Amino acid sequence: MSAPTAIDDLVDRWQAAWSGRDRAAFHAVCAPDVHYEDPLCGEPLDGPDAVADHAAKLWTLFPDARVERTGERLTDGRYVAAPCKVLGTHRGELGDLPASGRFLVAHVVCYCELDGERRRLWRVRSFFDAYDGAVQVGVLPARGTLSERAMLVLRGFGLRSRT
Repeated sequence: MSAPTAIDDLVDRWQAAWSGRDRAAFHAVCAPDVHYEDPLCGEPLDGPDAVADHAAKLWTLFPDARVERTGERLTDGRYVAAPCKVLGTHRGELGDLPASGRFLVAHVVCYCELDGERRRLWRVRSFFDAYDGAVQVGVLPARGTLSERAMLVLRGFGLRSRT
């Protein structure tokens, strides 16, 4: 295995910011005009404080949340794709969503663009299966189940053949 690079260190610190519950950690790894998106953002987030606010929602819902590296990172020096997973127990409430006590494992790929100096994250898009996460915490029915089919009928999609 090769020695860690500056990009590996940066991405390690990005992942540690999500696990560390330290809002200031996002200022250390993100450009002041960072742009962040993931499936749970209503709209793109701008600035380290907005990213920290978003992370605080994770910390509320999953007080034991942690982010772990799951594979090799791919980079050309300006862009990096970093696979990881988010793990935690759904113990917190947010709005009308009660705690389920269920454990979540969400596999994520962060696709990042570094700033001009290649020292901080400037654009980050995190990709993960939000539906699967909702199934894991009991908010939505598992795919292919009778419950999912009933939900689709209620949403107006009708019954679909299994063939």
